[in-house]
Amino acid sequence: MSENLKLLRFYFVLLLIFTIGRWGLSLAHVDYAAAHQVFSIVILTSLSAAYYAAFTRAFKGFGIGRGIQLGVIMAIVSQLVILLSTAVSYMAGMDTFFNAPRALNVQEAVGLGQAMVIRVQGLVVNTIVGVVSASLGYAIGGVLPRES
Repeated sequence: MSENLKLLRFYFVLLLIFTIGRWGLSLAHVDYAAAHQVFSIVILTSLSAAYYAAFTRAFKGFGIGRGIQLGVIMAIVSQLVILLSTAVSYMAGMDTFFNAPRALNVQEAVGLGQAMVIRVQGLVVNTIVGVVSASLGYAIGGVLPRES
């Protein structure tokens, strides 16, 4: 596990940058509809799971199971960051990119309890997405040259 976490340091820095970026957009009162795709943590995670699995296959000789482990770790950590940011948004009484109705896939604003249920569901779904992304990345990684 510790080797996986060391390998993921670059990803964690990107996650920090994206999280700060989303908070910055929120604090600047940027319209969610106009900029929700900017600093998308879910897209970052999906793409990162794919390229980590591809590159570790080619350059570290990892098997698919290890590639999927990396994708799962990224997905869980990312979703926990989103869940915590959502909770902080509610507790601080702030409208942010983390508790906007569209971010929660609802039509109208919901309370903290309902938002946490939605975020836990997102944790499950996006962990599965991490598995799929890592699996696809691993498969595509077969075209990369192997380290000699």
